[in-house]
Amino acid sequence: MLSNFKKKLFVIFSAMTILGAITPAAQAVDLSGSGASFVDPLLQACKAGFATKSGHSYTYTSTGSGTGRRNSDNKLGDFWFTDSAHTASSKRATVYNAPIVAAPIAVLVNLPARRDVYLSPTTVARIFAGEITRWNDPAILADNNRQVKVTVLRKDSVGNVVIGKDGKPVVLRTSTRNITYSMPNQPIKVIFRSDGSGTSGNFTRWLNGVAPTVWTKPANDAFTTAFPGNINAPENVGRIVGANQSQGIATLAKATKYSITYAEKNWGDAYGLRTAYIANASGEFIFPDQAAVTAFLGQATISDAGIVTYNYNTKVTGVYTLGIVSYMLLETSYDDKARGAAVVELAKYLLSPECAGKDPALGFVVLTGDYLTKANQLIARANK
Repeated sequence: MLSNFKKKLFVIFSAMTILGAITPAAQAVDLSGSGASFVDPLLQACKAGFATKSGHSYTYTSTGSGTGRRNSDNKLGDFWFTDSAHTASSKRATVYNAPIVAAPIAVLVNLPARRDVYLSPTTVARIFAGEITRWNDPAILADNNRQVKVTVLRKDSVGNVVIGKDGKPVVLRTSTRNITYSMPNQPIKVIFRSDGSGTSGNFTRWLNGVAPTVWTKPANDAFTTAFPGNINAPENVGRIVGANQSQGIATLAKATKYSITYAEKNWGDAYGLRTAYIANASGEFIFPDQAAVTAFLGQATISDAGIVTYNYNTKVTGVYTLGIVSYMLLETSYDDKARGAAVVELAKYLLSPECAGKDPALGFVVLTGDYLTKANQLIARANK
């Protein structure tokens, strides 16, 4: 039997132990983020796992890359995402770009027949530039009535491409098949992002990179600014239209027969839109799966500042050249160190297979190899 004194000591010690055990929960941080709609499906899918693993929580408002950069400039919230690197003079000195989320931009179509659609980069550029206006245009017919090469790449356990000793993707097999598609004699409705969008910035950069004689203007997060002609010309009014954010353009495309747009592949899947096969510089028509995107990102370079430069004209086999990264804007020095530590935990979690590979149907890429090493080095610079 314990004496009354020992009982009191035992009760005090037990209470202190319990309080010590719950102290971390008392320090839980509720983070607030905003920016690119491109990453929103992943951030929403990973909320519960992050809360379980870290004890922290977060909310994320999908407002577009432009708003994410402005919120970062004005210190509104704790973390921000942008699909175009933040390099403007308004960027605060403590903020830097960390490319930690990757996925493909898909070219999405709403056609009545549930058939695969094949488009060359030049054809895509001419459609979005307003040069090709009907689905039965000879260029579209040529893309969809031909023999195509099919390349199957070796994948690892998380779905990424396996790179051989020569630095190129390992090809399991190749084959050819004949495709036919009688396109409808209908006008093409082009839908673009009307808000400041890093997706638009990446898409127009790709258009300028793969078809510079068609898409003659440089990239811009404002699609109307990057448009190579007069988007307000009478022939374009009502046929080339805009909508806000990825969900907005997916919603409008779903409601608009014979439309075409661009967004992260997950939005097309969610809204019943068809994802097109896009040709690369080797002449292969490639579907935007994880292996094809990682094969393409493997040809990109990352600067010490975290800026990714893509090689759109690489002739490495099996690459899908509309793969992009989204940058998390991090701080080298947070005013609130505990809050900064929680942001760093979130960045690491989003990069991990536990989050990035949580739901392959979302279409996000689990970064590995040198790319992963560089991303972790950039995250390590935060909250010093």
